[in-house]
Amino acid sequence: MKRVFLIVLDSVGIGEMPDAADYGDAGSNTILAASQSPYFSMPNMRKLGFFNIDGVNIGEKEANPIGAVARMTEVSKGKDTTIGHWEIAGVISPSPLPTYPNGFPGEVLKEFSERTGRGVLCNKPYSGTDVIRDYGEEHMKTGDLIVYTSADSVFQIAAHEDIVPVEMLYEYCRIARKMLQGEHGVGRVIARPFAGDSGNFTRTTRRHDFSLQPPKTTMLDQLSGSGFDVLSVGKIIDIFAEKGITEYVRTTGNEDGINKTLEYMKKDFNGLCFTNLVDYDMLYGHRNDVEGYAKALTYFDERLPELLSAMREEDILMITADHGCDPSTPSTDHSREYTPLVIYGNPVKAGENYGTRESFADIAATILAYFNLKPECAGAAIPIL
Repeated sequence: MKRVFLIVLDSVGIGEMPDAADYGDAGSNTILAASQSPYFSMPNMRKLGFFNIDGVNIGEKEANPIGAVARMTEVSKGKDTTIGHWEIAGVISPSPLPTYPNGFPGEVLKEFSERTGRGVLCNKPYSGTDVIRDYGEEHMKTGDLIVYTSADSVFQIAAHEDIVPVEMLYEYCRIARKMLQGEHGVGRVIARPFAGDSGNFTRTTRRHDFSLQPPKTTMLDQLSGSGFDVLSVGKIIDIFAEKGITEYVRTTGNEDGINKTLEYMKKDFNGLCFTNLVDYDMLYGHRNDVEGYAKALTYFDERLPELLSAMREEDILMITADHGCDPSTPSTDHSREYTPLVIYGNPVKAGENYGTRESFADIAATILAYFNLKPECAGAAIPIL
């Protein structure tokens, strides 16, 4: 029984790509920034070969790695979660998804208000914690929805759970998702519920993403269509708009994501378990919290032996990322960076360094090859066996 566990360390980039300056990200290096913290420690990832990846110069390299590694290049035009995950799954995006640095057009908000029966506040790029601080009280008084965006292709709706029940907020997001297609087809519509009193508002854990469906066949479609299990842990189910996934569990953060991945490792299934660990990006990268980012990486490394010891004879573990989010730069946005790929398992040729790959999509092709499926998506299989 073959199983692949693919874990995305959300935003753990490993250095600027050649076109980083085109995205305003010259000099970005997420892993280097985190490694400068005294809280950074990743000895177990080092044993797998993480420090041996091209361009990762953050510590002593491993003489005899127990895993295989590669540096992954993003071909798609963009640096957001949706495009990054789609490419990991074999879909190249030749054009970036639309972004709104000056807010959404008036006609979009007018239609949204007409369909929801509520007014709109903000309509600017904004930090998620700052926006509820600055607009939360007015929202409580008026019932108007807080709509904001970021450098990513997102339409975010924040509402207090006492003013707009969470299920109603989700329905407003579904309305926005149906509207935002074509020219205004943002990657994600995101529900951002919050709670608390004025001056002490906090976001709750009931965030929900409503994504565009991938425009082409993904490895998830191929696997599930061929009778294999495709298990989603965390926001994978949302990123792929439920397409190609046979079972899912949501998570409240990295600890929960690791725990639920371990629960799946104890179960019998034949196929892929695809996990996203979001805290690096959501809690630390976007908030320029170097120390928090380092602590989160150290925590993953401390839990890594549990994942390795839970693996079976034919299991393969892959650890990668979807973009960067350097917490040390003035920007609080994602950064255009290479990403790591660390591969471990009994079938894998240990100690191999596959250099710099041409696309994240090579991950999809490699997984499909392991299940003896000819890829119907982009990517070239890495000869890991």
